[in-house]
Amino acid sequence: MAEFNKAELIANDKKYVWHHLTNHKVFESQDPVIFVKGEGMYVTDVNGDKYLDAVSGGVWTVNLGYGCKPLVDAISSQLMELCYFANGYGNIPTIEFSKKLIGKMPGMSRVYLSNSGSEANEKAFKIVRQISKTKHNGKKEKILYRNRDYHGTTITTLSACGQEERRDQYGPYTPGFVEFAACSEYRSPYPADAPNVGELFALEMEKVIQKEDPGTVGAVIIEPITAGGGVIVPPAGYLEKISEICKKYRLLLIIDEVVCGLGRTGKWFGYQNFDVKPDIVTMAKGVAAGYAAISCTVTTEEVFQDFIVDTGDREGYFRDISTFGGCTAGPAAGLANLKYMEEHNVLDNVLKMGDYLMDGLKKLEKKYEIIGDVRGKGLFCGLELVKDRATKEPVPESVAGAVVAECMKQHVIIGKTSRCFHKYNNTLCLAPALITTEAELDKILQALDKAFQVVKA
Repeated sequence: MAEFNKAELIANDKKYVWHHLTNHKVFESQDPVIFVKGEGMYVTDVNGDKYLDAVSGGVWTVNLGYGCKPLVDAISSQLMELCYFANGYGNIPTIEFSKKLIGKMPGMSRVYLSNSGSEANEKAFKIVRQISKTKHNGKKEKILYRNRDYHGTTITTLSACGQEERRDQYGPYTPGFVEFAACSEYRSPYPADAPNVGELFALEMEKVIQKEDPGTVGAVIIEPITAGGGVIVPPAGYLEKISEICKKYRLLLIIDEVVCGLGRTGKWFGYQNFDVKPDIVTMAKGVAAGYAAISCTVTTEEVFQDFIVDTGDREGYFRDISTFGGCTAGPAAGLANLKYMEEHNVLDNVLKMGDYLMDGLKKLEKKYEIIGDVRGKGLFCGLELVKDRATKEPVPESVAGAVVAECMKQHVIIGKTSRCFHKYNNTLCLAPALITTEAELDKILQALDKAFQVVKA
């Protein structure tokens, strides 16, 4: 570990750094947490305290843990060979990574690189809008998004954000984005014995399409599993019906895989747990496992061909650029990530450890009344906390925060829905690295068990 002056680091952090998602007023009474080393599933702070990371870098990104040498070596070697050139030109890692990635995505064809999930989704929206202009006389420009889903932090991706507290202070928003209902089976508006609940939820989207006029709607964007909005797994038949409705009205189906992508659910992509064929897939966090900045907007060949025009048409091609889409570290790391996951059977581990984690969480659910629902897929789990199981009244966000704090005291870092909604910031989130072991999951489960002994609804 590199040498550092602890007091100087803390003072300079407070003086110069503007942290993400942080009210800096707290630093008047406490020091910021500063991590200085990561190894495997653990991170070490400036005080020398070691923490088990149960959220893969805080935002579901470091999927192969810390210090994965094959990825580091791949990046280092590539940067010495060619660090960057604008992506209007080709380079070896981008070509090889794109081919490898498409091999994991039957039905998909082309990879467009940028550097964050927000940007990947912006590209998808621009593709929809340009196709609206070139094929539909500008009429099919509206994009539907789902309540509780999140697609990014820019003004336009926030225009497609189903989390009202994230949006409260940043309007006015880009016009043409329309919300439809969430698909929380736990908070279903339908009778408990209603058949085909997934299809009923999907039909709520069709009602919105009809209300807006199908001739004005060009696309739908959806997370295969709602992530930051509460780890909501769709009911059986839901995504299949969504796909069917999209085909019926000639809508492009955009699947946002920024969180689920590259193995989180035990499949290469979350949508592959369901019988759907998207037109556009976006991804970011797990693509390079946090070792380099990279995101992808992946399309079918049909979508791509809409941008193949006579070279004399100055407006027909995709008029877009991403500066750091030309940085070769991203695709080099992405390629190394895919190879590592294949060679070490990481998806098998996700399925096995996911079952182990879910079994442990279900045992905690039986033990503590504050846990209203446990849900998830693979190594992506949520615990929704309630005051009363009968009424399902959510606990205040402060209660969920107290559980997170108690786990932190035990040197285990977990997540939660944070300042997303006016009411439902009550879900704890677990997303350990895909290389996790039973021993590490036991530590997470033990920390939660002790936390629930202390924190009450």
